Amino acid sequence: MVDSIDVNKLYPLWQASREKGKAIELIDVRSPEEYSSGHIPGARLIALHTLMARVDEIPDSGQVFLVCRSGARSAQAADYLARQCGRRNLINVAGGTMAWIAAGYPVER
Repeated sequence: MVDSIDVNKLYPLWQASREKGKAIELIDVRSPEEYSSGHIPGARLIALHTLMARVDEIPDSGQVFLVCRSGARSAQAADYLARQCGRRNLINVAGGTMAWIAAGYPVER
């Protein structure tokens, strides 16, 4: 079972890390089109369909937050990485980018 965090708990972590000049590790697993329509600033795009080919780009230590549109695909990605790659440092962003936007947090386009 992969841990999850809601956007209201993620935002203070995200904000504090940006103030320190060291962004949190945030991976957006949506499609490039979805990503370009609006994403959490600092989120890195690794689309779900490219995940296995790019697994080495995902740190295996420290917290890694996975986000998608609503939290379903990122949960799927986290579960896959946990089961197939033994990753234990993954946190799913519950509610995803939709919840982030609905909360009024910054979005990058």
